[in-house]
Amino acid sequence: MASSISDIANTAGGAAKSGTRPANRVGTKSRRGFAAMSPETQRRIASEGGKASHASGRGHRFSAEEARDAGRKGGLVSRRGKTSAPAGK
Repeated sequence: MASSISDIANTAGGAAKSGTRPANRVGTKSRRGFAAMSPETQRRIASEGGKASHASGRGHRFSAEEARDAGRKGGLVSRRGKTSAPAGK
């Protein structure tokens, strides 16, 4: 019985899997969307989005103080509360 089930699975699955699914194409994924564009085109489109965001008033620019606070908070999170290592080690 096990052999008949595997035969059915192989014939049914073989028709559905034609070798073009992304999982079967390891290392040969087609580039779509932004990945297919040249770096210059990607940069131009991203720049337009940033300009539109700032023009609409939704953009944000960090002040020096905000940037300092963000860096400090990021450092605290990355250490997960651990203190710095002693200078002697």
